[in-house]
Amino acid sequence: MALKTTLSLAEFEQAQKTLVNVAIRTPLLKCDWLSEMTDIPVFLKCENLQRTGSFKLRGAYNRLSSLSPEERKKGVVAASAGNHAQGVAYAARELGIKATIFMPIGASLPKYQATLDFGAKVVLSGTIFDETLVAAKTFTEKSGAVFIPPFDDLDIVSGQGVVGLEILEDLPDVDNILVCLGGGGLAAGVSTAVKLRAKSLGKKVNVVAVQAAAAAAYPPSLKAGKPVEIKMQSTIADGIAVAKPGKIPFDLISKYVDKVVTVTEDEIARAMVLVMEKSKLVVEAGGVVGVAAMLSGKVKLKGTTAVILSGGNIDPLLVQRVIRHGLAASDRYTNIAVMLPDRPGQLVLTAEAVAAAGANVVEVLHTRHGNGLQISEVELDLSIETRGKEHRDEVFQSLKKAGLSPRMNQD
Repeated sequence: MALKTTLSLAEFEQAQKTLVNVAIRTPLLKCDWLSEMTDIPVFLKCENLQRTGSFKLRGAYNRLSSLSPEERKKGVVAASAGNHAQGVAYAARELGIKATIFMPIGASLPKYQATLDFGAKVVLSGTIFDETLVAAKTFTEKSGAVFIPPFDDLDIVSGQGVVGLEILEDLPDVDNILVCLGGGGLAAGVSTAVKLRAKSLGKKVNVVAVQAAAAAAYPPSLKAGKPVEIKMQSTIADGIAVAKPGKIPFDLISKYVDKVVTVTEDEIARAMVLVMEKSKLVVEAGGVVGVAAMLSGKVKLKGTTAVILSGGNIDPLLVQRVIRHGLAASDRYTNIAVMLPDRPGQLVLTAEAVAAAGANVVEVLHTRHGNGLQISEVELDLSIETRGKEHRDEVFQSLKKAGLSPRMNQD
């Protein structure tokens, strides 16, 4: 029998009823700064404020709610490094189901602890996720428990699609929706639910899905007409880093998503910083790619637009690195190396040149032992906070005017 890969509007509406007392109806906030930058009304759907910190709870709870009494007694199993793990653990706790979650060795400590706190048994297995998945499925076969996939499941997809129904209800005049894209559960659910509901209302809504360029399996898959596996590169958007689309999401996305675009690591980091700074929202890398697509000009839209911020589960240590990287990508944090003669007064001269340009030195590294340095030379590495590219160039010129020889340091 062929795998069913279609959903009806009634199935999404039933999922909405199932989730009404569990999932938070997350706020849809007007984003003034992004509206001003793009010259269109922009709203942020804040799934980063959802219980467990992401939309994953919706699909997990909807799937677990469909289990028979016999299946519930056997328990559930999931494999995840983060958001899916927490969603399944929370849903299982609420439904009184035993959950065993397999996570990779070295998984983020906050995500590991949060999954434990929701009452699940956590098993650390495998150094890469593929090994973790094999361990989880082996355990599932031996125990008779029910495996809960992260995206390739109709109940999961219909649960995630409730996000789209809420946007249409809270913002009836929406013209565009931007959604992140990894394995495809959220994008498939949102695009299908939105298109079906919009059709019943006699209106049209454009849905754009956004992937991290370093882990973009959908463009080649759509071109091939079937899910294909890619070799992924390292990405800060680990929550949407999936090497191969699921069959169910792929079929739905092929039919209902209007466009798929990709964004770079720098564009993602810049978006994270701006959303944190201007909207006061902590959003993980995979959750902010829709904003990144708008800021980078990867999408040119007209009309009222909703951007889904899909999650906010990010390690504080990673936040620190992302902020620095995002500031650098925005030309607001610059590293400049200056070669100086090794004699008194040179450090003061350099500091005065930076101050004359109105910039702030954040960090200084003074070394006499770098490669290529002469005995009478020192290298000064300056980390400087600037207001943007023009101000960065002013600092550079100020150093030159002082008789120094600066160069941009990419390290």
